Amino acid sequence: MHVISIRKLQDFWEKHPEAKDSLESWYSEANHATWRVPEDIKKRYRGADFLPGNRVVFNIKGNTLRLIVCIHYNRGRVFIRFVGTHAEYDRIDAEKI
Repeated sequence: MHVISIRKLQDFWEKHPEAKDSLESWYSEANHATWRVPEDIKKRYRGADFLPGNRVVFNIKGNTLRLIVCIHYNRGRVFIRFVGTHAEYDRIDAEKI
């Protein structure tokens, strides 16, 4: 998969250095993954939640962070829509961000 763009992750871990290793690990795995259908993601990330519009919510860093992506399975692209704490996640609409 081609993850677009790491900048959102970098911006987050610059403010929250404790998140860097977990976000880099997710990024590396996602960049090397071949996700053709949601079940491919569920095999590796059992706690992932699937939303309308091909959005996926990942629990990161022991479920202390949330990462929302929009996946274009047919194009092999993952667009990062949001990364934040649970408190920040609770203030957004995950289906619209």
